[in-house]
Amino acid sequence: MPVQDFGNAYSTFVAQNKGAGLEERIRKGTKSAVIVAALFCFLISTIVFNFADTLMLIFIKPEQTEIILKGAEYLRIEGACYLGIGLLFLLYGYYRGVGKPGISVVLTIVSLGTRVLLSYALAPTLGEHMIWWSIPIGWFLADAIGVVQGIRKEKWFSRKRAEDEKVFND
Repeated sequence: MPVQDFGNAYSTFVAQNKGAGLEERIRKGTKSAVIVAALFCFLISTIVFNFADTLMLIFIKPEQTEIILKGAEYLRIEGACYLGIGLLFLLYGYYRGVGKPGISVVLTIVSLGTRVLLSYALAPTLGEHMIWWSIPIGWFLADAIGVVQGIRKEKWFSRKRAEDEKVFND
């Protein structure tokens, strides 16, 4: 998944700038990274959503219509939600870059754990679509936790942090 490479590149960017004490550069770069990743995810989502049947034909013979229909349904659900995984890869990259890989592990556990729990708990009554929806739900839940962690513990939007950096950089 190419969007994973945005997270890898972002991790390097964050680590280098954190090491150099350039917190403001990280903040500005984060805005750019989120915009680029979001645009990329939107483009991929549009392609996957609109060409799901055609994409299934890459892997499945045309006469296997039921498999193509089910696969296309799955791709449309996933495709509509790629922004969730794009942001999650950036969060993984951020936390690795600032030297807190444990938070990336927690976000992965939340994402995968949500997927498994929702699938087992709700698929018997809501069907296979719940399995498919559990994946983006896990992504967005992990995104929310990663962002809340950033706001509360990393002080992403703190005035005091900005004032401290101004003193440090003067």
